[in-house]
Amino acid sequence: MNARIEDVARAAGVSTATVSRALRGLPNVSESTRTTVSRVAAELGYVVSRSASRLATGRTLAIAVIAPFMQRWFYAQAIAAVEAELRQSGFDALLIGLNDPADLHHEGFDPLSLRGRVDGVVVLTVPLTGSELDGVRRLELPTVYVGASVAGAMSVRIDDVAVARLATEHLLQLGHAEIGYVGGDPRQPLNFSAPADRRAGWMAALRQHGIEPVPAYEVPGGFTAEGGLAAAEQLLSLPTPPTAVFAASDEMAMGVLVAARRRGLRVPEDLSVVGVDGHELAALQGLTTVEQPVAAQGALAAQLVLESLRGQSPRRHEHVVLPVQLTVRETTAPPRIRTALVTQS
Repeated sequence: MNARIEDVARAAGVSTATVSRALRGLPNVSESTRTTVSRVAAELGYVVSRSASRLATGRTLAIAVIAPFMQRWFYAQAIAAVEAELRQSGFDALLIGLNDPADLHHEGFDPLSLRGRVDGVVVLTVPLTGSELDGVRRLELPTVYVGASVAGAMSVRIDDVAVARLATEHLLQLGHAEIGYVGGDPRQPLNFSAPADRRAGWMAALRQHGIEPVPAYEVPGGFTAEGGLAAAEQLLSLPTPPTAVFAASDEMAMGVLVAARRRGLRVPEDLSVVGVDGHELAALQGLTTVEQPVAAQGALAAQLVLESLRGQSPRRHEHVVLPVQLTVRETTAPPRIRTALVTQS
């Protein structure tokens, strides 16, 4: 026999109205009561009718998750974390994918098309245009940006300038002065903040040590392993190649490692490499990296949207900056004497 709402109310010691409000994520229910009701409902196998909930609350029980590259590691990790957090509260994730980077140059996404379809929005480092940002605001829904700060909206991110400084400072402390940077394309008009901030952090760390960044040492890698490989080929073909490379993502750093291996260079004896992210393959590659809590950012973004929908003031400040950590592995070491470094054209 299927459990009824009355059964859940009796076992939890609350009214049926409280059960309904707790399981539908409505306000005026304490977190302890919500937790108890959810636990009892799960134990009894009680499932809320989603169609009935939608009719009763006027809500869609769906949250839009907007991402430019759903198949890439960072986005896949963040999306999975957002979806898991939403599912626990009875919400669905409506994925809005912008998979062709070329489309991001145009007004290809109309946020107002989400009106009436979702109750909130999570935006994953999407370089929205001015009109698209305005469209998201006009939805007047709880909105959280992951990886960027937008005025008037909640955000969850890391300090990308500090990330780059940490990575570059590690190489400087080892004794490297000729440090290449593989990141985003500074000519790219898209409004990604992380590439620009990581570039700024690399430059600031060098200048703090009295080293002027060498323009030839900065090569875009497109935040892919293939792009990192191509960028490293260009860097290592220079008459005086860098002794170390800071790649603004682990995937690009892995491409740098492949390029070094193809040229017969040893890492870290001939070339030191640092990445960013904490990719699950970084440990297998022995890659030194600045680890960021990708899943935690996605989960927290979902939590902030849900808290707003429940009528609660978010438990945290509007703009949350999560900590990172440098994990030193086998791809970094002090530089060899320059005359001992042999490159192949």
